[in-house]
Amino acid sequence: MNEPKPRVLVVDDEPNLRKVLGALLQQAGHEVVTEADGESALAQVRALPRGTFDVVITDLRMPGMDGMQLLEALLDEDPGLPVILLTAHGSVDTAVEAVKSGAFDFLEKPFEREQIGKVLDKAVATRRRSGPRTEPRREAMLPAGEGSDGEVAKAKDFGMVGRSEAMVTVKEMIHTVAASPSTVLITGESGTGKELVARALHMGSERRHLPFIRVNCAAIPAGLVESELFGHERGAFTGAVSSRQGRFELADGGTLFLDEVSEIPLEIQVKLLRAIQESEFERVGGVKTLRVDVRLIAATNRDLEDEIKAKRFREDLYYRLNVVPIHLPPLRERPEDVEPLLEHFLQRSNERLGKSVAGFTAEALEALRSYTWQGNIRELENLVERMVLFASGERIGVDELPDAFTSDEPGDGDGDGEGDEASSLRAIRLPLDSLGLDLKEAVKAGSRRIEEALIREALAQTEANVTRSARKLGISRRSLQSKMKELGLREEIAKQGGVSPSSEGED
Repeated sequence: MNEPKPRVLVVDDEPNLRKVLGALLQQAGHEVVTEADGESALAQVRALPRGTFDVVITDLRMPGMDGMQLLEALLDEDPGLPVILLTAHGSVDTAVEAVKSGAFDFLEKPFEREQIGKVLDKAVATRRRSGPRTEPRREAMLPAGEGSDGEVAKAKDFGMVGRSEAMVTVKEMIHTVAASPSTVLITGESGTGKELVARALHMGSERRHLPFIRVNCAAIPAGLVESELFGHERGAFTGAVSSRQGRFELADGGTLFLDEVSEIPLEIQVKLLRAIQESEFERVGGVKTLRVDVRLIAATNRDLEDEIKAKRFREDLYYRLNVVPIHLPPLRERPEDVEPLLEHFLQRSNERLGKSVAGFTAEALEALRSYTWQGNIRELENLVERMVLFASGERIGVDELPDAFTSDEPGDGDGDGEGDEASSLRAIRLPLDSLGLDLKEAVKAGSRRIEEALIREALAQTEANVTRSARKLGISRRSLQSKMKELGLREEIAKQGGVSPSSEGED
């Protein structure tokens, strides 16, 4: 399916600029909506489902609600919406302040077609990659006892969904340490929600009205990491045509979130350690020492102790980051969270896609609960959106789930300990010459042999009882029947006097 065109909201009080910029963006393949003032633009965003717009481009100086006020209101409505500010010459300092307040970027008038194209493409890619945020609005994130709604922060649980003991512990930890200045290290597999925890820590602190700057360390080329973090002076390296603030400066007074911190090159880790310990650094090519007040939060999906042993991460930096550790367990270790997450993402997808799917059948829910979720919450969210998009009935049934949810791959169940599957596996040999030059085909052939051996073992132990064999293998009876047909086992067993193709569903 082709990805929909990026939808851009252009806000400017000058009709000619709206017309020219709108035409330019349409030629580049974007859908464009234009508004003449901030109030009308905000009304547009509020009237449509969250996620309708991929990017907002707004003039900084407008009568009534100006660009800064519109930025603040848009971030309340949709915290993940990239906002690009257009500034006149001489207003760059104000634009930099806007970036500190959450603007995605700014462009100085007059701008070049190529320049705005690059910034816009980057903003769209960021939006498409992360999607609309799930956090409550800013006023709902205030610590209990503050704001207009008192205890609303605890009631909202910082926008985090989950009722497992592990998630209750994480939420309690966030409430305990959010207001402190302590450095936090968030660990967990990809897709477990580390950025959501980081934002919750920021929004639960006194810094919540100041910048939250996120840096994906894995996405920055190794040679540019130092410049991205600490900024650079004009002429510091080829292409440095002007001075530029780094992320530490942009986060001054607020929170700096270093995602995938393990990917920072070893030679830059020394400077990062100093910046954390002393709250000071120098830009690349600069001699002036800059001081900042930044609350640091780091996250990684790697085991940093293993990285230290492998000489890829500094031990002193690890201990400086690991002041308050928060671990997010994978979704497969907390299956009781699957159902509330399904309900949460179902509601969001219905709103976003204009659908009215009521839920899932009992059989589909069971399949979703027992799935291993290697991609964790991100995988679940994407799956729900896809299923809602293609759903034709009131409820999503097991037949509408992807093949992986009804395949014959054994789950993580403990089993009952009967039989000796290991002996069957030891009997499987894949001749070396069958590998040839196609590793994928060799792996596929080996997997098929393992599947057949396990199914034969289970059928032998249960006297060809399909229901009991499926239970032993940790898959559905229908999946086992399908796999038996594919392997030609149904007819083979029938000839041997076991279960027949016509009665294989009977116990």
